[in-house]
Amino acid sequence: MAFQFHFKKSILSLLLLLSISILTFWGCAKTNEKPSSGKKVVLNEVAHSIFYAPMYVAIEEGYFQDAGIELELVTGFGADKTMTAVLSGEADIGFMGPETTVYTYNEGATDVVLNFAQLTQRAGNFLVAKEPMENFQWSDIKGKNILGGRAGGMPEMVFEFVLKKNNINPATDVTIDQSIDFGSTAAAFSGGQGDYTVEFEPSATALEKENAGYVVASLGVDSGYVPYTAFSAKESYIKENADIIQAFTNALQEGMKYVNDHTSKEIAAAISPQFPDTDKDTLTTIIDRYKEQDTWKTDVIFTEEAYTLLLDILDESGQLTDRPPYESLINTEFAEKAAE
Repeated sequence: MAFQFHFKKSILSLLLLLSISILTFWGCAKTNEKPSSGKKVVLNEVAHSIFYAPMYVAIEEGYFQDAGIELELVTGFGADKTMTAVLSGEADIGFMGPETTVYTYNEGATDVVLNFAQLTQRAGNFLVAKEPMENFQWSDIKGKNILGGRAGGMPEMVFEFVLKKNNINPATDVTIDQSIDFGSTAAAFSGGQGDYTVEFEPSATALEKENAGYVVASLGVDSGYVPYTAFSAKESYIKENADIIQAFTNALQEGMKYVNDHTSKEIAAAISPQFPDTDKDTLTTIIDRYKEQDTWKTDVIFTEEAYTLLLDILDESGQLTDRPPYESLINTEFAEKAAE
């Protein structure tokens, strides 16, 4: 009987220890920064472009899913529309030119929209001419009509920044048509409007394939390093969902690492589901073009140097009413941790 008693006591003790171990394990798991599985995040992107390949890699390679995020991707078709979605709560995170966060801050937004990760470090658009121009010089566009972008948007401001670097006055030396919708300039150009057009991919390459236009210059190369696009969210959302922002940023960092470690052909294969109407050879050509001009960073940290350049571009374009402090609009905590 004594043996049976001690045996039962030993079994009970073992079960108790096992229960404690299980509880301890789950307690530790709850402190992990990964959000609960399937946490929905609405991401509003300014446009759907191969230019943003690292983000699409993160989607297609399952990095967001692995981070416990159920991502809903919505295209805003313009930074102003993406910012409106963030401010209204329709989107949790916005992906757009960070100039929009400067505008809303200077307009007195009470819930500041903070940039927490940078994606691209070059402009992603190209100058397209009607004919091939092997020895193109920026002075060639003087007196010409160019299909440009929305006033105050990064594409147009960087274009004007490049013009000024080449001693061309955007107001007097050229005629810039800003009346055409962002997604319609390529069609307008192939239809006969303008002497030049400023185009993103895949529109630039599509015009070349149709023999309707020819890339003669890269704004990304000629403008230098520019914080062209970044991810942002309202300060209140970031504070209340720090685990989600960290998991989201970690997934982005994985996507960034992928594009830096893989060939253009491999990247094209990875993101092809995002661009079903673009064949893989064209995708590869476009990615090659972006890789050659060092479009993507190795990390997603938005540096103060990059922010200062952004403000300088806004200032030169006449769009800046005040220079918000770096700390007021940039949060590097999550990006720095993701890069560790």
